[in-house]
Amino acid sequence: MLADLRADLQRYTGLVNEPISKLRLWRSLLETQGVWALTMYRFGRWANDEAPVPLRKPAKAAYLVGFKLVEIMAGVSLPSHARIGKGLYIGHFGNIIVHPDTVMGERCSLSQGVTIGVLGGERQGVPHFGNDVYIGAGAKILGGVTVGDGAVIGANAVVIHDVPAGATAVGVPARNIMKETEKEKGSQLSAVSSQPETRTGT
Repeated sequence: MLADLRADLQRYTGLVNEPISKLRLWRSLLETQGVWALTMYRFGRWANDEAPVPLRKPAKAAYLVGFKLVEIMAGVSLPSHARIGKGLYIGHFGNIIVHPDTVMGERCSLSQGVTIGVLGGERQGVPHFGNDVYIGAGAKILGGVTVGDGAVIGANAVVIHDVPAGATAVGVPARNIMKETEKEKGSQLSAVSSQPETRTGT
């Protein structure tokens, strides 16, 4: 728990570009709602998976109270059953909902207004994310999609299909910009290679 939480906090402290006192740094962390949510999430993981048996029931009870308080005060619903790697960053307050079955890699970033959940109907499953994924403000990632390492989900995008590693998904429904760019490059290369050679005589 502590190692993962330490990695989470390093994402925040790594953004500080000017020398500040430790007191001011800790005060800034304590005032950040994303840190509240991450601390409670890591505590919930510990309570469910690592707490000594005599402490497990009271730890779970404390987690449930803290989880609801964070939901109300920070507007972040980050249940402990979700499997999230170390180094998660939640940049801003509010309206962040993560499905309990979500799987997310390391060093991912969530912006405000993000929803990660189910799609409904016959399309079962919840999203799976690789490492270093950035999810922009207001984005919705729904259903059993896979988002690859280093992908970027643009603001207000609605993702209902897989996003390859390194791609940027934008729009409603989201389209993968990298894939389209690669297709365009491929078409241009094909067009160039199909042109007849021109030779200059001397």
